[in-house]
Amino acid sequence: MDTRCFRPASARHLLLALLLLLLMACSVTAGAAADSAKGDAPVTKTVSNDAPLAGWEAWSPRTEIAPRTDNDNRGGRSGGPALRIASGGNPAAYGGWRKRIETVTPGKTYRFTAWYRTRDVPQKQLSVAARLDWLTEKGQRARPPDYAAEAAQQGEWTRVEYVAVAPENARSVLIELSLAWAASGTVWWDDVTLTEVAPAPGRTVRVATVYLRPRGTGTPERAVAAFQKVVEDAADAGQRFDLVCLSEAITMQGTGKTYADVAEPVPGPTLKTLGELARRLRAYVVAGIIERDGATLYNTALLIGRDGSLVGKYRKTHLPREEVEGGLTPGDSYPVFDTDFGRLGLLICWDVQFPEPARALALQGAEMIALPIAGGSDILTRARAIENHLFLVSSSYDMRSFVVDPTGGVLAEATTDRPFALAEINLDRPILQPWLGDMKPRTWKERRPDLPVEPAKAP
Repeated sequence: MDTRCFRPASARHLLLALLLLLLMACSVTAGAAADSAKGDAPVTKTVSNDAPLAGWEAWSPRTEIAPRTDNDNRGGRSGGPALRIASGGNPAAYGGWRKRIETVTPGKTYRFTAWYRTRDVPQKQLSVAARLDWLTEKGQRARPPDYAAEAAQQGEWTRVEYVAVAPENARSVLIELSLAWAASGTVWWDDVTLTEVAPAPGRTVRVATVYLRPRGTGTPERAVAAFQKVVEDAADAGQRFDLVCLSEAITMQGTGKTYADVAEPVPGPTLKTLGELARRLRAYVVAGIIERDGATLYNTALLIGRDGSLVGKYRKTHLPREEVEGGLTPGDSYPVFDTDFGRLGLLICWDVQFPEPARALALQGAEMIALPIAGGSDILTRARAIENHLFLVSSSYDMRSFVVDPTGGVLAEATTDRPFALAEINLDRPILQPWLGDMKPRTWKERRPDLPVEPAKAP
């Protein structure tokens, strides 16, 4: 395994390194020795405190907005040196440190990590960035830069990480550490590493949807049985899946009954029936019902686990006029659920009309949204996947029942002629969009949650 590790060095370390170079014709650093003691012997390049720092150079798009950069000899995680960037009172300051690594292999997988801490930086996600800029043999950009995302927190230090496959036309990579738009801010960077690693196998998930409107069912039990048959027929035909999404309020379809007529507690009969289905198929099941909690009725989506138990439920937060007039009450939270394949969020129908519900789930780490929906805009549904860079599976009566990827692309769609559809997705595969790159970290890096969207109230 080829590891490249970059740490700032003090003047004493530099003098020691020069002495050893003269005596032994090699360079040994304290960081490399420590790694070797752990059984790993990376190739280590140590940054000196020269000006400019050996291997690292200060950069900014324009001189007049360049931040102050130096080597803080005691600013690091262990009390040693760290690369420092300070805005120096300039609210437009943008720039930092960068280093070019010449020996990368096209097609190989690399893990980039770095640690930082800040002072007086109000919006860290916006202002602090570490990225990889892959370059061709001619020094041109091989693809849009890859932004590292937050991965861990230890005290005042934050670790960022990104795993990337080097582009086929890449011959080097430029590591950039930056601070932007924080007038009084300072950031310290330490333990910056780029390591060649084995390709990750990825998390492959088989996601299914159903398009069905049962008619003349008469009872909730028969309505649920109609959905159950579609799923069982697909399984009997050899379809294997990890999750299947059924539609909204399935217990009402074809019954001619009111919300109150079909409302049931949770746990209740529908959870029992679908729990047995989930247990037999060893698959997660999402389905919409009308839930009764005392005198209160909710439009609810159930998430049932592979063992048939209730993983959790979501109560629809945005109710259209028709449901309000029918006596339903809105929910008041956006839970996300950890499954054995990743983090899942649930929404229901009218929720997708508004950007906030999907954004709330994405901010909690949801990688996929399951959407039971009676009908609505497939354009807005795809937009929610795009703007939050996640997968989405819908099951509908009057809209498309489909599986959508983070670009809005339709991976599978159930229809009247084919009421069951299945898509296989890899939750770990970066989706590199032309001109944009990997929008999963970039979406959150460039978002502005610090700016109010609601008008200020009059005093």
